[in-house]
Amino acid sequence: MCGKMKVFVSITKSKIQLHTLFQTNIIFLIIIFNNFSQTQQYNLMQSKATLQIHINISLQSLAMFLLKAWRSSAFGVYGYLNFTKSGFLEHSKNFNPEDMARRIDGKNCIVTGANSGIGYATAHGLASRGATVYMVCRNRGRGEDAVSKIQSSTNNQNVHLEVCDLSSVDDVKSFTSRFKEKDIPVHVLVNNAGILENTRVTTSEGYEMNFAVNVLGTYGMTELMLPLLEKSQPDARVITVASGGMYTSPLTTDLQFTSGEFSGVEQYARNKRVQVALTEKWAEKYGDKGIGFYAMHPGWAETPGVATSLPSFSKSFEGKLRTSEQGADTVIWLALQPKEKLVSGGFYFDRAEAPKHLPFGATKGSHAAIDSIVDTLNSFI
Repeated sequence: MCGKMKVFVSITKSKIQLHTLFQTNIIFLIIIFNNFSQTQQYNLMQSKATLQIHINISLQSLAMFLLKAWRSSAFGVYGYLNFTKSGFLEHSKNFNPEDMARRIDGKNCIVTGANSGIGYATAHGLASRGATVYMVCRNRGRGEDAVSKIQSSTNNQNVHLEVCDLSSVDDVKSFTSRFKEKDIPVHVLVNNAGILENTRVTTSEGYEMNFAVNVLGTYGMTELMLPLLEKSQPDARVITVASGGMYTSPLTTDLQFTSGEFSGVEQYARNKRVQVALTEKWAEKYGDKGIGFYAMHPGWAETPGVATSLPSFSKSFEGKLRTSEQGADTVIWLALQPKEKLVSGGFYFDRAEAPKHLPFGATKGSHAAIDSIVDTLNSFI
């Protein structure tokens, strides 16, 4: 049985009084006196009437509000201390330089969303270590420019452009079908492509845009590339670039944000939570196929995507955000390490396994929904 609190404010000529009573539903009676103009305040205080404002809210809604507030606050503090450039510089004091000295000549690596930001830095880092890199880009012109720059700066001509729009299931299917014709082993698949669209946009195939790219595109790319990944076992690995934003959200089966007022930031956090849960599921499901699955958080990096999608955040943290190269550091590290040093299904940050849930965030139990989500995704592919 839910208790109910009745709170009301009485304003009279002489004083402001706060009264609370407990009943069977919660009723908040709130007044923000300081928001009134001086004239309104004077007139109100001169009257002898009592003003009461009532707002009804359920106990469940209050609990959810407080939980969300805690998640956001904990994430903000944790992020400020760890996810910025200064956090990277502090953590890098414990890095082993030899971890990044390994060459991977002859290894075939696919990087999605590779023409800018973390994707470009990842492709460049892999190419500089001798890998054959396939840069998957949506825009052919920008992709060709990126390929040319990496070939020139690394002296590695084994860098190739593949054009694919990750927001389209048909395009993902078409790309993976073409790529399979190469009949080559894929040693590393980096699921980097992502988007944060603040307004609701629906793709030509009827999917919410953030979900289409971040979840459905990532899922389709991974599942359809499994035969080529198996060819490179036991060294094959899939690295998915998630985000610490997932700390603010539990796993939900409302994949396309059909309930409630749409928020691009919240949908992005939900998508990234799905990616982390999918990584766990893939590790469990395909553990006997010689493929390692890893999710990672790049930290708060200064990329074109962040500047476009989160301009206020980008401006507020100007000079404090990580470079794209710092954001890509753990992706490259995961691609280079012997698999026995890594935990398949794990979530990594700054070259170390990181927690998937913040204390008291009430997100851990939500991962039980992943089987239902996988069923839904399979019905779309």
